[in-house]
Amino acid sequence: MELLCIQSQEHPELPKAELKAVMDCENIDADLCVITDGLVILKDISSDNCEEYYEILTRRLGYTHEVHEIILTSSIDTLNEDVSSVDWSDYIDETFAVRVKRFHSEIDTVATERKVGSLILENCDGIKVNLKKPNSLIRIVAFNDTVYVAIEKIKLNKKHFENSKPHKRPFFYPGSMSPKLARCMVNLSRVTEGDLVLDPFCGTGGILIEAGIIGCKVVGSDIYWKMKNGAAINLEHFGITEYRTFNLDVRELKMYEKVAAVVTDPPYGISTTTGDMDGDDIFKEFFKAIYDNMKDDAYLCMASPHYVDLKPIADEIGFEIVEQYGIKMHRSLTRIISVICKKFD
Repeated sequence: MELLCIQSQEHPELPKAELKAVMDCENIDADLCVITDGLVILKDISSDNCEEYYEILTRRLGYTHEVHEIILTSSIDTLNEDVSSVDWSDYIDETFAVRVKRFHSEIDTVATERKVGSLILENCDGIKVNLKKPNSLIRIVAFNDTVYVAIEKIKLNKKHFENSKPHKRPFFYPGSMSPKLARCMVNLSRVTEGDLVLDPFCGTGGILIEAGIIGCKVVGSDIYWKMKNGAAINLEHFGITEYRTFNLDVRELKMYEKVAAVVTDPPYGISTTTGDMDGDDIFKEFFKAIYDNMKDDAYLCMASPHYVDLKPIADEIGFEIVEQYGIKMHRSLTRIISVICKKFD
Protein backbone atom coordinates (compact mmCIF):
# COMPACT_ATOMS: atom_id res chain seq x y z
CA MET A 1 0.00 0.00 0.00
CA GLU A 2 1.04 3.61 -0.51
CA LEU A 3 0.42 6.90 1.27
CA LEU A 4 0.60 10.21 -0.58
CA CYS A 5 1.77 13.27 1.36
CA ILE A 6 1.16 16.81 0.13
CA GLN A 7 3.67 18.99 1.95
CA SER A 8 4.20 22.65 2.60
CA GLN A 9 6.60 24.40 0.26
CA GLU A 10 7.44 27.07 2.84
CA HIS A 11 10.92 25.56 3.18
CA PRO A 12 12.88 23.35 0.76
CA GLU A 13 14.12 20.86 3.38
CA LEU A 14 12.20 20.97 6.66
CA PRO A 15 8.97 19.19 5.54
CA LYS A 16 10.90 16.17 4.28
CA ALA A 17 13.26 16.20 7.28
CA GLU A 18 10.31 16.27 9.66
CA LEU A 19 8.64 13.35 7.85
CA LYS A 20 11.86 11.30 7.95
CA ALA A 21 12.29 12.02 11.68
CA VAL A 22 8.75 10.87 12.48
CA MET A 23 9.22 7.74 10.38
CA ASP A 24 12.44 7.08 12.30
CA CYS A 25 11.14 7.48 15.85
CA GLU A 26 7.77 5.82 15.17
CA ASN A 27 9.37 2.86 13.35
CA ILE A 28 7.40 3.44 10.16
CA ASP A 29 8.57 0.81 7.70
CA ALA A 30 8.16 2.34 4.24
CA ASP A 31 10.20 3.62 1.32
CA LEU A 32 10.13 7.42 1.06
CA CYS A 33 9.94 8.58 -2.55
CA VAL A 34 10.19 12.31 -3.25
CA ILE A 35 8.24 12.98 -6.46
CA THR A 36 8.82 16.73 -6.47
CA ASP A 37 8.88 19.61 -3.98
CA GLY A 38 5.68 19.33 -1.97
CA LEU A 39 4.82 15.79 -3.06
CA VAL A 40 6.09 12.64 -1.33
CA ILE A 41 4.90 9.04 -1.51
CA LEU A 42 5.51 6.38 1.13
CA LYS A 43 5.70 3.06 -0.69
CA ASP A 44 5.73 -0.66 0.17
CA ILE A 45 3.63 -0.32 3.32
CA SER A 46 2.17 -3.52 4.73
CA SER A 47 -1.64 -3.54 4.68
CA ASP A 48 -1.48 -4.50 8.38
CA ASN A 49 0.34 -1.25 9.22
CA CYS A 50 -1.15 1.27 6.81
CA GLU A 51 -3.96 2.50 9.07
CA GLU A 52 -1.63 2.88 12.05
CA TYR A 53 0.98 4.77 10.02
CA TYR A 54 -1.74 7.00 8.57
CA GLU A 55 -2.95 7.93 12.06
CA ILE A 56 0.57 8.66 13.31
CA LEU A 57 1.43 10.94 10.40
CA THR A 58 -1.79 12.96 10.56
CA ARG A 59 -1.48 13.34 14.33
CA ARG A 60 2.13 14.47 14.33
CA LEU A 61 3.20 16.32 11.20
CA GLY A 62 3.32 20.10 11.00
CA TYR A 63 4.71 20.80 7.53
CA THR A 64 2.58 18.18 5.77
CA HIS A 65 -0.84 19.48 4.73
CA GLU A 66 -2.56 16.30 3.58
CA VAL A 67 -2.06 12.54 3.76
CA HIS A 68 -4.05 10.19 1.49
CA GLU A 69 -4.17 6.49 0.77
CA ILE A 70 -3.45 5.87 -2.92
CA ILE A 71 -6.17 3.90 -4.70
CA LEU A 72 -4.49 3.79 -8.12
CA THR A 73 -1.76 5.34 -10.22
CA SER A 74 -2.86 6.37 -13.70
CA SER A 75 -2.04 8.81 -16.49
CA ILE A 76 -3.86 11.73 -18.05
CA ASP A 77 -4.72 9.57 -21.08
CA THR A 78 -6.07 6.55 -19.14
CA LEU A 79 -7.55 8.29 -16.09
CA ASN A 80 -11.21 7.97 -17.08
CA GLU A 81 -10.90 4.28 -17.88
CA ASP A 82 -9.02 3.56 -14.64
CA VAL A 83 -11.52 5.47 -12.50
CA SER A 84 -14.38 3.49 -14.06
CA SER A 85 -12.70 0.21 -13.10
CA VAL A 86 -12.77 0.96 -9.35
CA ASP A 87 -15.51 -0.30 -7.03
CA TRP A 88 -16.12 3.02 -5.31
CA SER A 89 -18.55 1.52 -2.79
CA ASP A 90 -15.44 0.29 -0.97
CA TYR A 91 -14.28 3.86 -0.43
CA ILE A 92 -17.18 6.34 -0.38
CA ASP A 93 -19.45 6.90 2.59
CA GLU A 94 -22.72 8.37 1.21
CA THR A 95 -21.31 11.72 0.02
CA PHE A 96 -18.10 12.68 -1.74
CA ALA A 97 -16.18 15.40 -3.52
CA VAL A 98 -13.31 15.26 -5.99
CA ARG A 99 -10.42 17.70 -5.70
CA VAL A 100 -7.50 17.99 -8.12
CA LYS A 101 -4.04 19.35 -7.32
CA ARG A 102 -1.37 19.89 -9.96
CA PHE A 103 2.42 19.67 -9.78
CA HIS A 104 4.02 20.68 -13.12
CA SER A 105 0.99 19.34 -15.00
CA GLU A 106 -1.29 20.78 -17.65
CA ILE A 107 -4.33 18.79 -16.53
CA ASP A 108 -7.58 20.80 -16.48
CA THR A 109 -8.51 20.78 -12.80
CA VAL A 110 -12.18 21.82 -13.08
CA ALA A 111 -12.94 19.54 -16.05
CA THR A 112 -11.19 16.62 -14.36
CA GLU A 113 -13.08 17.09 -11.11
CA ARG A 114 -16.38 17.11 -12.96
CA LYS A 115 -15.56 14.14 -15.19
CA VAL A 116 -14.21 11.93 -12.41
CA GLY A 117 -17.16 12.85 -10.21
CA SER A 118 -19.63 11.85 -12.91
CA LEU A 119 -17.80 8.56 -13.56
CA ILE A 120 -17.92 7.70 -9.87
CA LEU A 121 -21.66 8.46 -9.74
CA GLU A 122 -22.25 6.22 -12.78
CA ASN A 123 -20.43 3.32 -11.18
CA CYS A 124 -21.69 3.48 -7.61
CA ASP A 125 -25.29 3.49 -6.30
CA GLY A 126 -26.56 5.34 -3.24
CA ILE A 127 -24.00 8.14 -3.15
CA LYS A 128 -24.21 11.88 -3.76
CA VAL A 129 -21.85 14.75 -4.43
CA ASN A 130 -21.39 17.18 -1.55
CA LEU A 131 -18.84 19.87 -2.31
CA LYS A 132 -19.01 21.64 1.06
CA LYS A 133 -18.87 18.84 3.65
CA PRO A 134 -18.32 15.49 1.94
CA ASN A 135 -17.97 12.37 4.03
CA SER A 136 -15.32 11.16 1.58
CA LEU A 137 -12.73 13.23 -0.27
CA ILE A 138 -11.21 11.84 -3.45
CA ARG A 139 -7.89 13.60 -4.03
CA ILE A 140 -6.42 13.52 -7.52
CA VAL A 141 -2.80 14.65 -7.78
CA ALA A 142 -1.25 15.18 -11.20
CA PHE A 143 2.52 15.33 -11.64
CA ASN A 144 3.54 15.84 -15.26
CA ASP A 145 1.51 13.12 -17.05
CA THR A 146 1.20 10.83 -14.02
CA VAL A 147 -2.02 10.94 -12.03
CA TYR A 148 -2.44 9.61 -8.49
CA VAL A 149 -6.00 8.86 -7.34
CA ALA A 150 -6.27 8.71 -3.56
CA ILE A 151 -8.71 8.99 -0.69
CA GLU A 152 -8.49 11.00 2.50
CA LYS A 153 -9.31 8.72 5.43
CA ILE A 154 -8.03 10.87 8.32
CA LYS A 155 -7.98 14.66 8.24
CA LEU A 156 -5.06 16.65 9.57
CA ASN A 157 -6.11 19.23 12.12
CA LYS A 158 -5.13 22.27 10.06
CA LYS A 159 -7.21 24.58 12.24
CA HIS A 160 -4.91 23.94 15.18
CA PHE A 161 -1.98 25.71 13.54
CA GLU A 162 -4.20 28.70 12.77
CA ASN A 163 -5.91 28.83 16.16
CA SER A 164 -2.66 28.41 18.13
CA LYS A 165 -0.77 31.27 16.51
CA PRO A 166 1.00 33.30 19.22
CA HIS A 167 -1.36 36.30 19.12
CA LYS A 168 -4.40 34.02 19.55
CA ARG A 169 -3.22 32.43 22.80
CA PRO A 170 -4.46 33.71 26.19
CA PHE A 171 -0.94 34.87 27.07
CA PHE A 172 0.93 36.64 24.26
CA TYR A 173 4.40 38.08 23.98
CA PRO A 174 6.00 39.34 20.74
CA GLY A 175 8.63 37.25 19.00
CA SER A 176 7.12 33.82 19.63
CA MET A 177 7.80 30.98 17.19
CA SER A 178 5.12 29.83 14.74
CA PRO A 179 3.24 26.64 15.77
CA LYS A 180 4.25 24.79 12.59
CA LEU A 181 7.95 25.37 13.17
CA ALA A 182 7.58 24.49 16.84
CA ARG A 183 5.85 21.22 15.91
CA CYS A 184 8.52 20.48 13.33
CA MET A 185 11.30 21.01 15.87
CA VAL A 186 9.58 18.69 18.36
CA ASN A 187 9.35 16.05 15.64
CA LEU A 188 13.00 16.54 14.66
CA SER A 189 13.93 15.65 18.26
CA ARG A 190 12.59 12.11 17.63
CA VAL A 191 10.33 11.96 20.68
CA THR A 192 7.30 9.71 20.97
CA GLU A 193 4.14 9.75 23.06
CA GLY A 194 4.90 9.67 26.80
CA ASP A 195 8.46 11.01 26.47
CA LEU A 196 9.59 13.91 28.64
CA VAL A 197 10.47 17.08 26.69
CA LEU A 198 12.25 20.10 28.17
CA ASP A 199 12.29 23.70 26.94
CA PRO A 200 14.64 25.69 29.23
CA PHE A 201 13.75 28.99 27.51
CA CYS A 202 10.03 28.28 27.31
CA GLY A 203 8.75 31.84 26.86
CA THR A 204 5.01 31.66 26.18
CA GLY A 205 5.11 27.87 25.86
CA GLY A 206 4.75 27.43 22.10
CA ILE A 207 7.13 24.48 21.85
CA LEU A 208 5.67 22.87 24.97
CA ILE A 209 2.17 23.15 23.49
CA GLU A 210 3.18 21.27 20.35
CA ALA A 211 5.02 18.57 22.33
CA GLY A 212 2.04 18.18 24.64
CA ILE A 213 -0.44 17.87 21.80
CA ILE A 214 1.40 14.85 20.35
CA GLY A 215 1.28 13.21 23.78
CA CYS A 216 4.60 14.11 25.42
CA LYS A 217 5.06 15.14 29.03
CA VAL A 218 6.56 18.61 29.11
CA VAL A 219 8.71 20.74 31.39
CA GLY A 220 9.43 24.40 30.79
CA SER A 221 11.57 26.93 32.58
CA ASP A 222 12.25 30.60 32.08
CA ILE A 223 14.23 33.20 33.99
CA TYR A 224 11.22 35.49 33.89
CA TRP A 225 8.38 34.70 36.28
CA LYS A 226 5.86 36.29 33.91
CA MET A 227 6.84 33.89 31.12
CA LYS A 228 6.74 30.84 33.37
CA ASN A 229 3.21 31.72 34.46
CA GLY A 230 2.11 32.67 30.96
CA ALA A 231 3.33 29.37 29.55
CA ALA A 232 1.27 27.50 32.15
CA ILE A 233 -1.82 29.53 31.21
CA ASN A 234 -1.34 28.67 27.54
CA LEU A 235 -0.75 24.98 28.23
CA GLU A 236 -3.95 24.79 30.26
CA HIS A 237 -5.82 26.55 27.46
CA PHE A 238 -4.85 23.80 25.01
CA GLY A 239 -5.86 21.04 27.41
CA ILE A 240 -2.34 19.93 28.28
CA THR A 241 -2.13 18.61 31.83
CA GLU A 242 1.14 16.63 31.85
CA TYR A 243 3.38 19.67 32.42
CA ARG A 244 5.49 21.53 34.95
CA THR A 245 6.90 25.04 34.67
CA PHE A 246 9.70 26.66 36.67
CA ASN A 247 11.12 30.14 37.14
CA LEU A 248 14.92 29.77 37.04
CA ASP A 249 18.18 30.46 35.22
CA VAL A 250 19.09 27.60 32.86
CA ARG A 251 22.41 27.16 34.71
CA GLU A 252 20.47 26.17 37.85
CA LEU A 253 18.62 23.41 36.04
CA LYS A 254 18.57 20.04 37.84
CA MET A 255 15.82 17.79 36.49
CA TYR A 256 14.06 15.26 38.73
CA GLU A 257 14.00 12.94 35.69
CA LYS A 258 16.34 12.93 32.72
CA VAL A 259 14.60 14.11 29.55
CA ALA A 260 14.18 12.37 26.19
CA ALA A 261 14.69 15.65 24.33
CA VAL A 262 15.43 19.33 24.73
CA VAL A 263 13.63 21.53 22.21
CA THR A 264 14.15 25.25 22.52
CA ASP A 265 14.47 28.65 20.87
CA PRO A 266 16.90 30.63 23.04
CA PRO A 267 16.37 34.38 22.78
CA TYR A 268 18.94 35.79 20.36
CA GLY A 269 19.69 38.45 22.90
CA ILE A 270 20.44 35.52 25.17
CA SER A 271 22.69 37.67 27.36
CA THR A 272 19.51 39.16 28.78
CA THR A 273 18.72 35.76 30.32
CA THR A 274 22.21 35.15 31.68
CA GLY A 275 23.21 38.73 32.35
CA ASP A 276 26.82 38.14 33.40
CA MET A 277 28.03 36.53 30.15
CA ASP A 278 28.41 37.40 26.50
CA GLY A 279 29.15 35.69 23.18
CA ASP A 280 29.80 31.97 22.76
CA ASP A 281 30.21 31.48 26.55
CA ILE A 282 26.45 31.80 26.86
CA PHE A 283 25.79 28.87 24.55
CA LYS A 284 28.58 26.87 26.20
CA GLU A 285 26.95 27.32 29.60
CA PHE A 286 23.59 26.35 28.12
CA PHE A 287 25.03 23.15 26.65
CA LYS A 288 26.72 22.31 29.96
CA ALA A 289 23.52 22.89 31.89
CA ILE A 290 21.37 20.54 29.80
CA TYR A 291 23.92 17.78 29.13
CA ASP A 292 23.54 15.97 32.47
CA ASN A 293 19.78 16.47 32.39
CA MET A 294 19.41 14.49 29.14
CA LYS A 295 19.18 10.74 28.62
CA ASP A 296 22.11 9.15 26.81
CA ASP A 297 20.15 8.78 23.56
CA ALA A 298 18.44 12.17 23.79
CA TYR A 299 18.35 14.84 21.10
CA LEU A 300 18.56 18.60 21.35
CA CYS A 301 16.72 20.57 18.68
CA MET A 302 17.37 24.30 18.89
CA ALA A 303 17.23 27.53 16.94
CA SER A 304 20.18 29.90 16.83
CA PRO A 305 21.39 32.86 14.76
CA HIS A 306 23.65 32.05 11.82
CA TYR A 307 26.60 33.95 13.24
CA VAL A 308 27.00 31.54 16.17
CA ASP A 309 29.13 28.48 15.32
CA LEU A 310 27.72 25.73 17.51
CA LYS A 311 30.04 22.95 16.32
CA PRO A 312 33.13 23.66 18.46
CA ILE A 313 30.92 24.27 21.49
CA ALA A 314 28.99 21.05 20.91
CA ASP A 315 32.20 19.06 20.40
CA GLU A 316 33.71 20.38 23.61
CA ILE A 317 30.68 19.54 25.77
CA GLY A 318 29.95 16.13 24.23
CA PHE A 319 27.29 16.75 21.59
CA GLU A 320 27.26 16.01 17.87
CA ILE A 321 25.42 18.11 15.27
CA VAL A 322 23.57 15.73 12.93
CA GLU A 323 21.33 18.08 10.91
CA GLN A 324 21.08 21.82 10.28
CA TYR A 325 18.57 23.89 8.29
CA GLY A 326 18.63 27.60 7.56
CA ILE A 327 15.53 29.81 7.62
CA LYS A 328 16.01 33.28 6.16
CA MET A 329 14.41 35.79 8.53
CA HIS A 330 15.49 39.03 6.86
CA ARG A 331 18.50 40.46 5.06
CA SER A 332 20.84 40.32 8.04
CA LEU A 333 19.63 37.25 9.93
CA THR A 334 19.22 33.57 9.12
CA ARG A 335 17.80 31.32 11.82
CA ILE A 336 19.56 27.93 12.01
CA ILE A 337 17.59 24.91 13.21
CA SER A 338 20.07 22.37 14.56
CA VAL A 339 19.40 18.74 15.49
CA ILE A 340 22.07 17.66 17.98
CA CYS A 341 22.55 14.29 19.66
CA LYS A 342 24.19 13.62 22.98
CA LYS A 343 27.34 11.53 22.54
CA PHE A 344 27.97 8.85 25.14
CA ASP A 345 30.38 5.96 25.68
